[in-house]
Amino acid sequence: MSQISTLASASGRKGPYMHDDQTVQRFIERRAQGWTYARLMTELNVSKPTLIAWSRKHQFQIQNLKAIELEALQEKWLASTTERVNALGDQLRKVEQELTKRDVSTLTTPQLHTLARSLRRQIEEAAGPMRFTTPVSEIPSDEYHDQVQDWRA
Repeated sequence: MSQISTLASASGRKGPYMHDDQTVQRFIERRAQGWTYARLMTELNVSKPTLIAWSRKHQFQIQNLKAIELEALQEKWLASTTERVNALGDQLRKVEQELTKRDVSTLTTPQLHTLARSLRRQIEEAAGPMRFTTPVSEIPSDEYHDQVQDWRA
């Protein structure tokens, strides 16, 4: 039984400020999808101050779900990072093979070197540093947990 449900059962009441875990989870999911507070107030029958408090309390979960939603959209409409890096790598391999043959068909050797350098740079940019954000400095002290921290992949 959840802490909220336990508190509601123990007190024998369920006032407007008592909400079950399912309602809170629906808030987190819909907020991550970009729902406005006005729409959430109507949908969940919860006051705006409560929604704001939940938003602050669950900010990292909301932010991570937003990132997952955006990643899914990017995957749907754009090539994945892996696909882009693989395609650039294939191009680089072809350029480097051309350089080893030194058979200059349409490009001069300096142009092929420049292209190879450019492809390497594009691969580095496409692969880029993976960052997960958890702004520890912005966590109120009463909401701080030791396991929450900034890290890079």
